[in-house]
Amino acid sequence: MKLEDLNRELKAKHLVGFWESSNDSLDQDIPLSTIVQPYVWKWADIHDGLKKAGELVSLEQSERRTIRPTNPGVPGFTGATTTIHMSVQLVKPREVAKAHRHTFTAIRFVIKGGGACTTVEGERFSMAPGDLILTPNWTWHDHYNGSNEDIVWLDGHDGPLTKLLEMVTVENFATKQQQVEVSPDFSLNQYGFARPDDLAPSSADLPFRYPWEDTYRALQKLAANPGDPYNGVHLRYINPRNLGPTVHTIGCEIQMLRPKEATKSHRHTATTVYHAFCGSGRTVIGEKILEWDQGDIFTVPLWQWHRHENLTGGETILFSINDRPAKEALGFYREEKEPL
Repeated sequence: MKLEDLNRELKAKHLVGFWESSNDSLDQDIPLSTIVQPYVWKWADIHDGLKKAGELVSLEQSERRTIRPTNPGVPGFTGATTTIHMSVQLVKPREVAKAHRHTFTAIRFVIKGGGACTTVEGERFSMAPGDLILTPNWTWHDHYNGSNEDIVWLDGHDGPLTKLLEMVTVENFATKQQQVEVSPDFSLNQYGFARPDDLAPSSADLPFRYPWEDTYRALQKLAANPGDPYNGVHLRYINPRNLGPTVHTIGCEIQMLRPKEATKSHRHTATTVYHAFCGSGRTVIGEKILEWDQGDIFTVPLWQWHRHENLTGGETILFSINDRPAKEALGFYREEKEPL
């Protein structure tokens, strides 16, 4: 028998020999690589699309009125990266985005507007610019804008990873909105520095709101110190129940670049999607330069050297989500830093 005959015989039985795929060769070095491209989605384009969608698309037509950045390196794909979905959602005055739950774990970071709320598992969380709200997987959630102005926020979730694992499930609530069962922002008191002593230890993710006034106060206080040479004034949002990452699959972070501050270069195996919440600047990724302004969204793919620069005389603030928790859980996370 010839090797070609064996290959045909195996193929007919839905089998394949290792020798047939040169990509599987282990006798040579295989560097880390990704098809995700560094890219900037401009706020002007996103906002223009949302404004027009607000006139053309009702929440009866589309359960969620969102604009999704799609990475040009992954044609036909609707995620910002292969593991992270990021979109921008608009809810108009008096609108309700109806209740449902899914196996995606989601976060909301408010960009503009106020007077709205997200209800998760019967707990109502108020929403104001800079607030971060967590929606763990398989928790009921709905959104209501009780104000007289539009509210816009970032939706981040692990949908691409969930799809890869074939774990996608969505279920609609029996009514449009949930009944509120506890006082608003109850978890802020339950999981504060002083908390009930009968809380059982748990590794589960929990619905939670990180108020912007607390986050910004911490950034301002820490700005008097040298900061991190690779990230500036840098904070990670932690799970207040177990002090672990924000949620099991997604890490949320925020950083301040002080006037004219430029960071050192580093790289890591986490893929990151950034939102310029305040200010403008640029991020150098390898030989590519991404210029960004307030509201823009951009991505830094895994294992690519990158550094940030604040080009203004004022402070710049970047909010970001990454897949570091998932990579760490699988033992894949590592980092390299430019020597100081």
